[in-house]
Amino acid sequence: MLTRQLHAILILILAFGGFIATPTLLAVPAAAQGTLAPDSFAVLAKQISPAVVNISTEKVMKRSTPTRRMPGMPGPSPFGPDDPFKDFFEKFFGDMPKEFKSRSLGTGFILDREGFIITNNHVVEGADKIKVKLVDGREFKANIKGRDAMTDMALIKIESPTHDLPVLVMGDSDPVQVGDWVLAVGNPFGLSHTVTQGIISAKGRVIGAGPYDDFLQTDASINPGNSGGPLVNLKGEVIGINTAIVASGQGIGFAIPSSMAKGIIAQLKQKGSVTRGILGVQIQTVTPELAKSFGLKEPVGALVAEVNPNTPAAKAGIQRGDVIIEYNGHVIKEMHELPRLVAHTAPGTKVNLKVLRQGKEKNFGLTIAEMKPEHLARSGMVEPETEKSSLGLLVQELTPQMAQRFQIKETSGVIVVQVEQGSPASDSGIRPGDLIEEINSVAIQSLKDYHASISQLKAGDAVRILIKRRGKTMYVVVEVPEK
Repeated sequence: MLTRQLHAILILILAFGGFIATPTLLAVPAAAQGTLAPDSFAVLAKQISPAVVNISTEKVMKRSTPTRRMPGMPGPSPFGPDDPFKDFFEKFFGDMPKEFKSRSLGTGFILDREGFIITNNHVVEGADKIKVKLVDGREFKANIKGRDAMTDMALIKIESPTHDLPVLVMGDSDPVQVGDWVLAVGNPFGLSHTVTQGIISAKGRVIGAGPYDDFLQTDASINPGNSGGPLVNLKGEVIGINTAIVASGQGIGFAIPSSMAKGIIAQLKQKGSVTRGILGVQIQTVTPELAKSFGLKEPVGALVAEVNPNTPAAKAGIQRGDVIIEYNGHVIKEMHELPRLVAHTAPGTKVNLKVLRQGKEKNFGLTIAEMKPEHLARSGMVEPETEKSSLGLLVQELTPQMAQRFQIKETSGVIVVQVEQGSPASDSGIRPGDLIEEINSVAIQSLKDYHASISQLKAGDAVRILIKRRGKTMYVVVEVPEK
């Protein structure tokens, strides 16, 4: 008993810094020592807060159906246009206004002494008036100088007669590591200049915000109103622009990395918009099942599901079913890397692609074109819902009636009219209205083609099916069930 008591006392003394014994400390790598948290973040907070601004916007909204309402009632007068109380209500209450003002709050930070401020596009989009307030109480009217909806970034500008504006320095997000300390400053719920602290939780997050997702994830508290505010490292450099949160989660926020933001800011400052490159392909993730069906050793690269006509990819000879594994010397490990690389390539640049076609490497040279508005609808990435499945389909040849029902432009082919509930085909994500274009790389143009391909399948086979849905094509893999 005495031994146990002494042991417990020794543990307590060690825990509270006693001198009986010195605990062994783990060695901290020299490269990481500079990122250890200080005793206080007060100095850093004072350093960065002056350049963080509160952005308030005002937008005039018009009512789509301006009708007079009775006070306290949700709809128009129940008596219609011949309302006997019309004169009474108009005299004492008047008509409901045809326009009303919508207001919102956000955050931004000053880039230079000229008064350029970076924020999120969704903070200022459609605003009729923008007001910027600094921590020292000064207020300015701001004008939009450029917006980029695809990355949710915007550049606004204020005019300061004294040119003594505080600024923040854009840092480099590329060397940032998971676990590095960061501070976020913003105006959550209108609470001006709130400072929160956390770490980088992850890099390269894809959250479905757009085709160029590459977010930093942080557990520094971010809430509505923080949008557009800076995420800074311990040097006081901006390494991210706080943009999104998970509504149902706590401690999960996302920031646009500064390495991406710098190029966008430069273009917005120069011309008010962003020019991007385009390759001309629709791509999808290479899943383990698809990798196996294509003879790949591992699921890497970007699978070409469609080549758009009259684009650099089409002119160079890229084909559906090619797996792009390298872009201009950059190895494509994951599908989402390719759109970001292409977008950041200046139009007119000559690049090299390395692809896998039927198990063999092939190289292609092409010149990147400029993305136009008409390309946006067909330049995206195709993500099949699932691929791990088996057959269980009812199909028929496409008729004008079926084409009209499912809003299909094609005039011939084989269409899925029913998917057995709970079947492997259902699990694979195939839906009624999908047009089957290929089975294991064999073109399907009629029911005869379809049945010929199906008849060759064996139990346990993984079938690669190319389908078209709403104008976009995608591959799915279906496993033939055991009998």
